[in-house]
Amino acid sequence: MNPFLDIVIRSVSVYFFMIIALRIFGKKELSQLNTADIILILLISNAVQNAMVGSDSSLIGGLTAALALFVINLIFKRVMTKSEFIRNLVADKPEILIHNGKTDFKTLARLGITSEELEQAVREHGLEHFNQVKLAMFEIDGNISVISGENELKHSKYKRKHIHKSLL
Repeated sequence: MNPFLDIVIRSVSVYFFMIIALRIFGKKELSQLNTADIILILLISNAVQNAMVGSDSSLIGGLTAALALFVINLIFKRVMTKSEFIRNLVADKPEILIHNGKTDFKTLARLGITSEELEQAVREHGLEHFNQVKLAMFEIDGNISVISGENELKHSKYKRKHIHKSLL
């Protein structure tokens, strides 16, 4: 087999393995990564390097692997925008955390969001208590959106720094 085609096949295989593994085990957005997650990704990249390039440690071999990863990522993102099935497999849905002042503690626990984090998001939106919240959502990008029952809506952005499901 052509050595460059071999590198492309290996790189694409590692790419899809990482998408599946991160979907099962981990994160959704880079902003949700904590220090341990970054260390894990660095170690994984070191561990799979040889799986992608094999014995070829040349500059051309490394560039071929990098090009293959860029191309497959571009193709995969385009497929996701066109295919609802693939998008549903990989991406998450927004989750309701508070509805009409009632907190969904089961959803908080499942997502790994602490009460303190939710309280912080509510305070950052200018509210003091959960019962003032008409709707609080954990968005797919890691933000917690809060809508109050007041006529004058206040807008702020609380970006969650860690947890959730998959990384894209």
